[in-house]
Amino acid sequence: MNIGLSFREGLAGDGPRSLTSAVQERLRADILSTRLLPGQKLHIAGLAKQFSVSLAAVREALSRLVADGLVQASDQRGFRVCPVSLADLADVTQTRIDIEGLALRRSIERGDEAWLSSVAVAWESLKAVPHRYPDDPTVHYEEWVVRHRLFHRALVNACGSQWLLGFRDVLHEQSERYRRLSIRREVGRARDVQAEHAAIVDAVFARDADAAVRALSKHFGTTREFVELAAPRIAEVNGTS
Repeated sequence: MNIGLSFREGLAGDGPRSLTSAVQERLRADILSTRLLPGQKLHIAGLAKQFSVSLAAVREALSRLVADGLVQASDQRGFRVCPVSLADLADVTQTRIDIEGLALRRSIERGDEAWLSSVAVAWESLKAVPHRYPDDPTVHYEEWVVRHRLFHRALVNACGSQWLLGFRDVLHEQSERYRRLSIRREVGRARDVQAEHAAIVDAVFARDADAAVRALSKHFGTTREFVELAAPRIAEVNGTS
């Protein structure tokens, strides 16, 4: 199949309105899924050929991803996927706990019954699909990833602040890269993600903001622990081993 042709054909439906936006979203997806690895060089000419778009469209898409913290730009070395590190992981995790914890607390205080219903729907939807592929536990089940993102967003949607939600979304994307990298490298330790989510949901339904934030913090902290356990193997894809 011609990748560039199929990419352009995808714009005819409900996709992004411009080629630049389409390239940006494709690259974003590849970075978050770790198909493009941390530290990997991003060659403008090669990407333009792959997507059958202009050099300018690729350059603009990459510049937008720089603003999102997913790509690095250097006058001398061009563009590359942002690297990962344990220091960055700690920073992302704690900041996400602070920002998303505040958004969750406000949502519990301000959210109405419609919001609680939306949380219930997102929770049931998430539980309906497996966390990993049964025949390959080192790979996320893709539909779970989509529903997981919607579930965590539903929890904070009633916070009443678009700025808070915007910061929260950026941090979620940064965390997603680390989670994807860690699950690709088994660490020999079991984790009950559904139980972690259930603890958050139970506290939300009980309107117990303190308990909900504690459960959310523990959930994010556990993700950090698993990433740290996989760190030696993650370093291999980051060029730091």
